[in-house]
Amino acid sequence: MWIAMALLSALFAGMTAILSKIGVRNTDSTVATAIRTTVVLVFSWLLVFIRGLQTQMSALSLHTYLFLFLSGLCTGASWLCYFHALKLGTVNQVTPVDKSSTVLTMLLAFFFLGEPLSWMKALAMALIMAGTLLMIERKPVASGDKASKRGWLLYAALSAVFAALTAILGKVGIQDVPSDLGTALRTIVVLVMAWVMVLVTGKTGEVRKVDRHDGKFIILSGIATGLSWLCYYRALKDGQASIVVPLDKLSIVVTILFSYLFLKEKLSRKALVGFGLLILGTGTLLL
Repeated sequence: MWIAMALLSALFAGMTAILSKIGVRNTDSTVATAIRTTVVLVFSWLLVFIRGLQTQMSALSLHTYLFLFLSGLCTGASWLCYFHALKLGTVNQVTPVDKSSTVLTMLLAFFFLGEPLSWMKALAMALIMAGTLLMIERKPVASGDKASKRGWLLYAALSAVFAALTAILGKVGIQDVPSDLGTALRTIVVLVMAWVMVLVTGKTGEVRKVDRHDGKFIILSGIATGLSWLCYYRALKDGQASIVVPLDKLSIVVTILFSYLFLKEKLSRKALVGFGLLILGTGTLLL
């Protein structure tokens, strides 16, 4: 069941990337992240109350709250970097770099969670990393726009680092808590962080400027994110982080397919080879 949950998480995460890319075309990425997080918060707490899990909050330890809080901080940082990278680069550029968090997560799971690192996992890590490097392509930019040329890669890499930390901290934090409740609690931290960034950067006025088209896709991406999170943390609670995370990163298949169908973004031959290596590396983990 946890493998099925991880694959469902990948499906919804893949949809999130495309919906978010469309939603930030004319909207500031920080504002879009804050709005999306609000949708996720409402969605996740609705499920908590439907299942009656709110009564278990008083039984949670300070240790659990601490790691959920830290996981939420890393999630917020990852989101802010990821959606800013999407603003600067294409989906096909940003997504592979973000998915490189798979390799870092597997290493952290070995060192800090004591999860086994077999030769098959090592092979999978090598394939995934090689595929990621092959898929990194330069974005054509106008002369004088060198900041954007480099910016998307930096923010995508930071997104990957924070995503890996999120998985490890989240794994520790949900050991003694229902995954749906853990997701809802983490989202509070992400929400506060996202709106603080809006305030600090002086972009509160941008919230009222979000047009109906962008707003619709931002809300849809929030719903997709909520569904992805719920499936992801259910899988992470029962399965190994070093396997759940790579399966979740199969969302790149959905993302690449949708980016071609809806955004008309195409992969070069080199990127296609890298894409194949990513899929092969992830599939190796199931052997």
